[in-house]
Amino acid sequence: MEQETIKKRVIGIDISLEATTYAIVDVKGNVVVMESFPTLDYPDLNHFVSALSEHIQDMVEHNGGFESIRSVGISAHSANFMTGCIENAPNLPWKGVIPLGAMLRDRTGFAVAVANNAAVRALGEHTYGLARGMRDFVVLTMGSGLGSCLFSNGMIHQGNGGFAGEIGHTCIVNGGRRCGCGNKGCLEAYVAQKGILATAEELMAQTAAPSLMRDVEDLTPQRITACCEQGDALAIEVYRRTGELLGMGLANYASMVDPEAFIFTGRISKAGHWLLDPAKEVFDRYVFHNTCGKTQFLVSDEDKVENDVLGASILAWEVREYSLFK
Repeated sequence: MEQETIKKRVIGIDISLEATTYAIVDVKGNVVVMESFPTLDYPDLNHFVSALSEHIQDMVEHNGGFESIRSVGISAHSANFMTGCIENAPNLPWKGVIPLGAMLRDRTGFAVAVANNAAVRALGEHTYGLARGMRDFVVLTMGSGLGSCLFSNGMIHQGNGGFAGEIGHTCIVNGGRRCGCGNKGCLEAYVAQKGILATAEELMAQTAAPSLMRDVEDLTPQRITACCEQGDALAIEVYRRTGELLGMGLANYASMVDPEAFIFTGRISKAGHWLLDPAKEVFDRYVFHNTCGKTQFLVSDEDKVENDVLGASILAWEVREYSLFK
């Protein structure tokens, strides 16, 4: 009797606004090879999927061949694990409902699982990072958007339609800034990248006080953090205001789900204590008193890109195997 070959590798893919990263990962969680290309080079969806498929095929051909690959897992903004689609992503160039899982399966011949980047990052943290051993925790992704994933009793809480955890689109300011989702006053419009930059612009317009930020041609949250490190009072105020709104949003979240920890990931989280000290102060002031002092604020020390492709690889191992390459 011919023995069936057990496939010991999968492909993990992370799609962010800045770059699409794809990697081959083995059964022990080792990244065999990892490559990337700029996402925005392909504003047309079909061109993007074709390019991604070609990149994957080239990588696989040069690293063990198609017979070694079991399946594919994808991390993306506003992706729905239940449908395999990216659905109305406000921070990606392609609009509407995108059946990405089916499109990539048709082009590559592999089974494909798709999930929200926050959920995928939580899988990575639970398996390889700070959440190892935890059963009730929240992973927050802070970058071009604000997302979260809730682990409850050791499992991801997906919700009825697959969109549980969209804390970025909870209202924090009545009638406030317009969010990319179309609503006003969303938390994301204040604590994600565009929101932080908007706060900086507002503060600089409201006062003539000197600030290093005024001399920065291309202001980013990372450069605002650098200004904080140099003692810039206005830059510090940017993160104080941002942190206060974040803390209020998290107090509401924790009062409902009682997590052991909030784990902060993404480039905005690298603002560190400038952002999280005011957030924790407001959080402790407003969270339900029976849970006060019981929720940790932790900043992930994992490499963001590698953690996301590892999380996507976990998705790939869990999907039912399908492959044209037996």
